[in-house]
Amino acid sequence: MGAEKRRAEILAALRESGEAMSAAALAARMRVSRQVIVGDIALLRAQGNEIIATARGYIMATALPAGRYIGKIACRHSFADAEKELSAIVALGGEAVDVTVTHRLYGDMTGQLNIATREDVDEFMRNIRNSKERLLSELTGGVHLHTVACRDKAAFEAVCAELARLGIRLQA
Repeated sequence: MGAEKRRAEILAALRESGEAMSAAALAARMRVSRQVIVGDIALLRAQGNEIIATARGYIMATALPAGRYIGKIACRHSFADAEKELSAIVALGGEAVDVTVTHRLYGDMTGQLNIATREDVDEFMRNIRNSKERLLSELTGGVHLHTVACRDKAAFEAVCAELARLGIRLQA
């Protein structure tokens, strides 16, 4: 199969799935290496396709639910409290969409999370513990900003209150 056809099939697979698909799963489906898929995704994104990279894999931006209340929450915690923070967000019906840090040299750096369930939290924490990677917030002494999506503003405010109660939310 040629590269153009493969990229078209990757787009079709992502559109049909509606869920995140790992590079490994796409590679097995297309019978190529994971590295080829990563390169294909980069090219598809450069062509304007809104493909989001998450801890669980790639997903089309259009597959994300619409009509939610979205807000930003400033937080600070150590690695030890990352699971507590994410668990609190999802327990109250929120989704940790992304994390942003402001780096002195590079400015704002954002990582996609799309963590919406307890299983997502467990998988994210397992991945971070089993890798040599560090949390993005470790670059800024634990200070970071989360985009959090909730069903409504009241649910968002409940998430903010719980993170404040846990000593994780930064307040003015």
